[in-house]
Amino acid sequence: MNAIFLRGFVAACAAIMLAAVARAADSTAPLRAEIRVGIAEGDIRGSDGRAIQAAIDYVASLGGGTVRIGKGRYTIRNAVTLRDNVTLVGVTGETVLAACDGVASKLTLDGDANERQITVADPGAFRVGDGVSIADKDNGGGFSVTTATLTAQTGPATFRLSGPLYLDYLVSLGATAKLAFPLIGGWQVKDAAVEGLVLEGNRDKAQYLNGCRGGGIYLFECERVAIRNCTVRGYNGDGISFQVSAHVTVEDCLVEKNAGLGIHPGSGSKSPVVRRCRSLTNGSDGLYVCWRVTHGLFEDNEIRGNERAGVSIGHKDTDNLFRRNTIVQNLAAGVLFRNESEAMGAHRNVFENNRILDNAADSKRNPAAAVVVQGPHHDVVFKDNTIGFTQAGERPTIGILLSAEARNLQADQAQFQNVKTPIEIKK
Repeated sequence: MNAIFLRGFVAACAAIMLAAVARAADSTAPLRAEIRVGIAEGDIRGSDGRAIQAAIDYVASLGGGTVRIGKGRYTIRNAVTLRDNVTLVGVTGETVLAACDGVASKLTLDGDANERQITVADPGAFRVGDGVSIADKDNGGGFSVTTATLTAQTGPATFRLSGPLYLDYLVSLGATAKLAFPLIGGWQVKDAAVEGLVLEGNRDKAQYLNGCRGGGIYLFECERVAIRNCTVRGYNGDGISFQVSAHVTVEDCLVEKNAGLGIHPGSGSKSPVVRRCRSLTNGSDGLYVCWRVTHGLFEDNEIRGNERAGVSIGHKDTDNLFRRNTIVQNLAAGVLFRNESEAMGAHRNVFENNRILDNAADSKRNPAAAVVVQGPHHDVVFKDNTIGFTQAGERPTIGILLSAEARNLQADQAQFQNVKTPIEIKK
């Protein structure tokens, strides 16, 4: 009995010690700041982006934490800017960030490269704190557009900028400043997250901003940022765009009815993860895998009814995996490999267990092919997909339309459905 009692006593002491160690471990974990923003209640109150930004900046100054945004509709005139180690959380389906109406004004003085101010014809259209884009006819797309914040009004029609103009924007070429900005943006941000927000882009009244410089949610040179359970709807540009970023995760998001691309990973973004998202009825490609996107994972997404391709992939986009996606009813091909030289090809990409059906609906502009491979891409794998059309049609249909230059395509015959030619090599 004494031995049994001793063993029990020792076991009880060990359990108590383990519990004490666990409590001590919990007590040493940092308790991060948490701030609540609301329209009528909260630590910080307001109905626009300034209240949200104030909370983010305060939490960031303490080393990180969580900003919780209450129910309601918040008007945005500039990007709500993420900070390192801050998580931004809304009430799912009930916290709405809405873009204000856009405006545009011609410049009355040339905007010179590296200058930090602009002079506009209509200064009354802008306020200090606004997010603006500056462009002209020669520098009006891609990364040639400057985006900045108006930090001060220094004259009757002159505003100071938060950063330098990237290029020369000339009055003779129609240089223009626009009130145009991401709704949520991150620049050189690490270890941040956005969750549970509805972003309304005011597409009909907002100014257009291209996906290299903006989006409903936009990231540039960021690392380990997560976007979860968000809706981006009706933005006059791309829904979600991230450029020159690493380890970005986009999960359980709805991206619909945006003027540009649905989801746009690009410009050397490494190891992105896009899963369980829906990209629906956007004005361009549903998922545009831009330049130098590598080792990405795209799984369990629905890409439906977009006005160009379902998935577009091309320039140096290598070693990506696409699995269990539903890619249906897009006006161009379900999957499009863009035309590149072999050195710049989208090599070693794998598509497995996807449904690629009823695409290429616009037969006047596109061949009736579920998958189109342009250029000398090599070692592309299509395995265990369902490729083709749900019903047999009268017009000729192709499973994969393959360029003559492509090499080492792997595709088994069993995965094609209602196509007259499973694989056709374009001469």
